[in-house]
Amino acid sequence: MKVLVIGGGAREHALCRSLSLDPDVTALYCAPGNAGIAEVAELHPVDALDGDAVARLATGLVAELVVVGPEAPLVAGVADAVRAAGIPCFGPSGEAAQLEGSKAFAKDVMAGAGVPTARSYVCTTPAEIDEALDAFGAPYVVKDDGLAAGKGVVVTDDLAAARDHALSCDRVVIEEFLDGPEVSLFAITDGTTVLPLQPAQDFKRALDGDEGPNTGGMGAYSPLPWADPKLVDEVLESVLQPTVDELRRRGTPFSGLLYAGLAITSRGVRVIEFNARFGDPETQVVLARLRTPLAGVLLASANGTLDVFPSLAWRDDAAVTVVIASHNYPDTPRTGDPIDGLADVAAQDAPDAYVLHAGTRAEGGAVLSAGGRVLSVTATGKNLAAARERAYTALGRIRLDGSQHRTDIALKAAGG
Repeated sequence: MKVLVIGGGAREHALCRSLSLDPDVTALYCAPGNAGIAEVAELHPVDALDGDAVARLATGLVAELVVVGPEAPLVAGVADAVRAAGIPCFGPSGEAAQLEGSKAFAKDVMAGAGVPTARSYVCTTPAEIDEALDAFGAPYVVKDDGLAAGKGVVVTDDLAAARDHALSCDRVVIEEFLDGPEVSLFAITDGTTVLPLQPAQDFKRALDGDEGPNTGGMGAYSPLPWADPKLVDEVLESVLQPTVDELRRRGTPFSGLLYAGLAITSRGVRVIEFNARFGDPETQVVLARLRTPLAGVLLASANGTLDVFPSLAWRDDAAVTVVIASHNYPDTPRTGDPIDGLADVAAQDAPDAYVLHAGTRAEGGAVLSAGGRVLSVTATGKNLAAARERAYTALGRIRLDGSQHRTDIALKAAGG
């Protein structure tokens, strides 16, 4: 099978790494990719938001499966253009991707499906914003209705900060605060059958102890030793399957990756948000644990044959990933700094630990930083403590001037 992956972050590097290890994949392409992806896939330039350009590239490469990684191309309808060209595509239609593209649409779908979530108001005027903030009180949860690259949510006790963020959005969802730990659960679906993956937990705040500003994610781990063993089955029954059924009932079937961000509250599981693609950095740890070859299950989703696909197989190992971010992230990050030590990790830590590239570019034989989140150092081990130790040992070999990372990823779950 010839596979083309669209995107250029650590999520796409994780996807390409897994696909490169799949014996059924005979050729692997990525557009536009990054410096790390270039080691496992042939890179091609493309405007990832231009569906016709992606479809032309896929046709020219004679790709037999296209995997669209990021949310913006999905919301822009890139998967529709690829399918219109007669090529199987893993990823929802532009209409179904509104489940991530619009928080208000997602709330409406959840209401129709009977999915448990936070009470909320959709606001477009200052008066509506003030009324909603007053109704819920602190902590305030304010979400930009549209795509915001994982940084459109503010959770704060500061009324003025909450109001300022709400006023900066054209349309905003204000909702009640959900207590309890958060869990990310992915599911692969073809619009009818839903195949849940293993749960993970990510760390959104920039600093240790969940301090600092919200980010796109600073690390993740899987499995969750503290979670109820029945959690996946419960979420499949109460959240994932009803959502897929509701979207199909509306005439907007969802195929691809359905991501449920969950809060395990004192009143039970509640949905915080849906995403329409693999999450970053949770993908890095979930795919590290997946034993089933990846290409077949993605193709079954694209072709509508998940109902006859075998059960997924998982490794017993735990996985931890730690993000190395640029100076000043999540504000305007500094880029163009050289990254050293990547070869040392490959020589001394592989295959138990490895580096997935996010914001990088190659220049004159060097690898330079090219974004806010630069690298995801990922490791596996017999348990979380072992995986965590390997990840941080490998991270210690990498040098990037002014970089930052959290030192407490999976620490509590590993018994630290």
